[in-house]
Amino acid sequence: MSKINIKPLADRVVIEPLAAETKTASGIYIPDSAKEKPQQGKVVAVGKGTKDEPTTVKVGDTVLYGKYAGTELKLDGGDYIIMRESDIFAIL
Repeated sequence: MSKINIKPLADRVVIEPLAAETKTASGIYIPDSAKEKPQQGKVVAVGKGTKDEPTTVKVGDTVLYGKYAGTELKLDGGDYIIMRESDIFAIL
């Protein structure tokens, strides 16, 4: 897991997307042009939450999130997504 120097505000979460699958279950390799956006990632930074609702995810959790959720950003040479905790569907 990478160490980044960012502190999200309120209920925001920074996620490092996991790599997309390169091979199907039947063994067929998927070209880069046909890969889907990953929908799983590792939480690398978490905000404190709101006054009424503290955050439930913590750094190191693997989570499922919506395909088009959040905002992509590049930081310290890595690709990350910052989103609200409500955009996260589940902790794996």
